Amino acid sequence: MSTNTVPIRVVDGGLSHDVRASKMVWKRELIRFVNDRIRIISALVQPILFLFVLGTGLSSLTNSSTGGVSLRTFLFPGILATSSVFTAVFSAASVVWDREFGFLREMLVAPIRRSSIVVGKAFGAATVATAQSCLILLLGPLVGVPYYPMMIVVVIGETFVLAFMLGALGLVIAANITRLHSMIGLTQMLVLPLSFLSGAMYPISGLPSWLKTLTLINPVTYSVQPIRHTVFGYLDVPDDARARLDAPIEWWGWEVPMGVQLMIVVATGLVFLAIAAHLFERAE
Repeated sequence: MSTNTVPIRVVDGGLSHDVRASKMVWKRELIRFVNDRIRIISALVQPILFLFVLGTGLSSLTNSSTGGVSLRTFLFPGILATSSVFTAVFSAASVVWDREFGFLREMLVAPIRRSSIVVGKAFGAATVATAQSCLILLLGPLVGVPYYPMMIVVVIGETFVLAFMLGALGLVIAANITRLHSMIGLTQMLVLPLSFLSGAMYPISGLPSWLKTLTLINPVTYSVQPIRHTVFGYLDVPDDARARLDAPIEWWGWEVPMGVQLMIVVATGLVFLAIAAHLFERAE
């Protein structure tokens, strides 16, 4: 009795294999986003309410303190940033959904490095959040922010950096959580302080020392400020209003350059990504 041998195809490893795996995870996140129209629409509701309801309602109280600049114009960069905070973290929360329905286990047992899954998820969350922010950018002319191609390109890049950091943070949170409702509650508890302590809703200058300290240790602040600085660079704003509304971030009297601020965000994102990769390597 003879037996037939069947050749076994062994998957090649290496960097290119990990890149392909990350790309597939990234693509899956985009497909999930595009197919979920309710999610796209609901994510726009909060920014619209902040800009056109809260911004309009408080404008009469703040015109004197903003140097004639519309409160909606001031809020626009901050709303743009905070919307990516919510979207990126909740996009990363899809890991918990995948775990709860068994899909994550299939990915974890695949012949790929688990870190490639983490990278794909982080970039997927960043891309989804940036795409959502691009929709909010369309509202710019309605609040006094004109369209300039270079401004849009720079703002999109700054938003992507922020979304990448928060997507990685979301993965750190989701690494050991097994229930979706627990993840939702935890992310809400984390996202709100990150948003409100970032200077998105108010200028950093003139804050009480305790509140300014909390704002300066928040990594989201170092994305909100570059986004606002980029937008204000294309606005016709009086010098005194610019000094108050677009005040630079200072450490003990040293003005932190915008490039350094963005490097802080990138470095923080890479740290979160490394932690998430380590946690997923230990996951079962």
